[in-house]
Amino acid sequence: MSETPLVHLDNIVLRFGDKTVLDGIDLKVFSKDRLVILGQSGSGKSTTLRLILGILKPTSGVVRYRHLEVQRLSRSKLNLLRSRIGMVYQYSALISSMTVRENLALPIEELRGSSRKEIDALIEQNLAIVGMSGTEENMPSELSGGMRKRVSLARALMMEPELILFDEPSAGLDPVISSVIDELIIRLTEKTNATSVIVTHEMESAFRIATRMTMLYQGKIIEDAPPDRFRTSENPVVRQFVTGTTVGPIMETSAHADPPK
Repeated sequence: MSETPLVHLDNIVLRFGDKTVLDGIDLKVFSKDRLVILGQSGSGKSTTLRLILGILKPTSGVVRYRHLEVQRLSRSKLNLLRSRIGMVYQYSALISSMTVRENLALPIEELRGSSRKEIDALIEQNLAIVGMSGTEENMPSELSGGMRKRVSLARALMMEPELILFDEPSAGLDPVISSVIDELIIRLTEKTNATSVIVTHEMESAFRIATRMTMLYQGKIIEDAPPDRFRTSENPVVRQFVTGTTVGPIMETSAHADPPK
């Protein structure tokens, strides 16, 4: 593929002390991808999102956003970059003491000089997109888990991002609401032409959402393919992860791993 990637994690190594989390990964995210990152707990999935956002810096290698080297940006330029990226956190991360309106207005108020009228129009528009019109004055505690997730999606759209990062978007939700959130992610990214990177370990959601799938295992990318090819992968680790069987190299590796310190 000759297209220039929107994001490129180029030969990334990330270590915390003597623990290597990512070991020379090369990952490209192209415009309008819905890239799902899979892997076991602790495999570096959410860490990859933090590298893209510049929250973490790699031990070696380069994180590029278009022509920018993320880890070299000044604080002000990094904030400007982040204004082009929407983030949907695992448990919504709404501020409990603020109304829905105040939660959605916060990124605009901090990063743009928009008028109250402009902000209110954006809030109304984005709540309508996620099916949450009329909840502006509600507190997060008054909403169900699925409703809070929808509001979190609306907040991610407030800066009209070209890239949206999702960290376990269906975590803690029942299967029906998970499916609703999956469909919403697809509709949002198609409607806005945004690129998205979705971290999940839920296989049904992964295959429903993805246009591309990649799997991290022991610090490496072991598969990167469209969903139909991913489903029929010859890699035994990928096959075991997709099917959820207890017999295979993942359990064998775990059984011989050093105990946690």
